Amino acid sequence: MQRNIVCLAALVLISVSSLFAQEVQVVQTTPDLHEAMQPQRRLRFTPVEKSSLRIEVNDEHRFQEIDGFGASLTDSAAWLIYTKLDDKQRQVAMRDLFDPVRGIGLGMVRQPMGSSDLALNHYSYDDLPTGQTDPELKHFSIQHDEAYILPLLREARKLNPQLKVIATPWSAPGWMKTSNSLVGGSVMPSSFPAFANYFVKFIQAYEHAGVPIYGLTMQNEPLYVPGDYPGSEMHSDAENAFLKNHLGPALLRENIQAKIMVYDHNWDHPEYPATILSDPQAATFAAGTAFHCYGGEVKAQNLIHERFPAKDIWETECSGGTWQTGNVLAEESRLIIDSTREWARSVVLWSMALDQKNGPNSGGCATCRGVLTVNTNSPISVTHTLDYYVLGHVSKFVRPGARRIESSSFPGKLENVAFRNSDGSIRAQSR
Repeated sequence: MQRNIVCLAALVLISVSSLFAQEVQVVQTTPDLHEAMQPQRRLRFTPVEKSSLRIEVNDEHRFQEIDGFGASLTDSAAWLIYTKLDDKQRQVAMRDLFDPVRGIGLGMVRQPMGSSDLALNHYSYDDLPTGQTDPELKHFSIQHDEAYILPLLREARKLNPQLKVIATPWSAPGWMKTSNSLVGGSVMPSSFPAFANYFVKFIQAYEHAGVPIYGLTMQNEPLYVPGDYPGSEMHSDAENAFLKNHLGPALLRENIQAKIMVYDHNWDHPEYPATILSDPQAATFAAGTAFHCYGGEVKAQNLIHERFPAKDIWETECSGGTWQTGNVLAEESRLIIDSTREWARSVVLWSMALDQKNGPNSGGCATCRGVLTVNTNSPISVTHTLDYYVLGHVSKFVRPGARRIESSSFPGKLENVAFRNSDGSIRAQSR
């Protein structure tokens, strides 16, 4: 059924129990955060004269299913939340992030497998002295994560049992690589069997620790090789060979159901996932494509969807930071609107938390913004950034399993996206 919605606020979430209902709930956030997810006066559908800014919502036309919205529990984020906050502060922070009723109910976490740039130091799960190798992974251990990452992931899952975790390596162990280091280089083809087993052991270890893995990507940003933090080059032909000859068969042998997402990099090279999804053998193991926002245009997601409609799409990383100026709230909300209108099942920002100096970091981004800011100066405090509210406008109201539905949008004037939850309620975000 079709309804018309007229909306002029900065960032608004419109909730309707169903399209047969007459009353509309409105939640608004303003760019200065003077109003932050603030309930507004309830509205009612009434006959109005035709308007050029009329949003038409039709829940009979349904598109992709939504997995969730969230951010990454980087080593830095987990360390700040777990070690710098006292018990009460930590409980409140986790509740605000993951509780669907008392918080914003984040439904997705992208979990680095080992360190990224937002980490206290560089590490993998099988680090060895230079010159040593461990092809049978006898030294594999996730002990590092047991200190503060896994306890928080378990707590998040208690607060939101629908939470989905996507795992991504920034680097394989150095002894698997041409650089013999976590920094630089690429995984040697001779190490592909061990690297596939590395994924298997990680997924099994996390499952045993109480954190099942919903999905994974094979390499974070495979076309970029950082010079001061873990990373690896993995061109499409290498990822294709690794997937079809090693990782896919390894997960199949172990009956691991985690979804494999190819690429995991910017919109500007859609030919990369297209190469893999065009290979029938590799495509058998690929659930779809993961994209980042730092280059190209979001329409690349639609290009991949049109070519491979049976494969899904996820947006798995996009960070805000000090480089942003102007109406940053509108910029961040556009990411959610555009990504989901272009078939994304998720929108995942970067770090869940950072400190007042945009750290800790061990290279890489020193200007990124977290979903929370943990001010480590005495007295220690926690602040919700604008990203918290941008995510909250969807994560609190659009539940996993919702479907994007048809809605008219006016680029540059009144942009929006609409969803239908499994209970029939309608949610529309606009800016």
